[in-house]
Amino acid sequence: MAGPRPVVLSGPSGAGKSTLMKRLLKDYEGVFGFSVSHTTRKPRPGEEEGKDYHYTTREAMQEGIDNGDFIENAEFSGNLYGTSKSAIEDVRAQNLICILDVDIQGVRNIKKTDLDPIYISIQYVLADRQTETEESLQKRLEAARQDMELSKEPGVFDVVIINDDLDKAYEELTAILIDEIKKVQEVKS
Repeated sequence: MAGPRPVVLSGPSGAGKSTLMKRLLKDYEGVFGFSVSHTTRKPRPGEEEGKDYHYTTREAMQEGIDNGDFIENAEFSGNLYGTSKSAIEDVRAQNLICILDVDIQGVRNIKKTDLDPIYISIQYVLADRQTETEESLQKRLEAARQDMELSKEPGVFDVVIINDDLDKAYEELTAILIDEIKKVQEVKS
């Protein structure tokens, strides 16, 4: 695949991945892009084909998975979701750094491909959310525990960022990505 190296971001819910990504997109406009995932679920009101998701049938998606067309996939609530190689290539063809926000299963799947992304784990000391039910909190804590265990395995992530200070975490993130950012900016200038 040609173009800048993709970035795989992973981490538990509440770790600040979305906040950090939004800041990257704002500060480095025209440098990053997102691949459009595939799903077998029906579109929700206001969602657009090719913008929010590529909507497909279970049969077609399963065939693509079986053929190795997807770098990662998972099933949630009876629907398949996944990132195709072609969706990443579409972003890279525009000379953009493709950002993938995936869970632990996605990281493991991507590790089996030839994608060669920069793997970044965003971790956070979980704060108590007053609006959360006990069941929701326990599920989130268990997912975070699993995520933190994976982030300690040697060779899984290129870097682990502890987001206990958003500005510091953002500085660490941009320092890791600056070489790829400069490559994109040089081509565009």
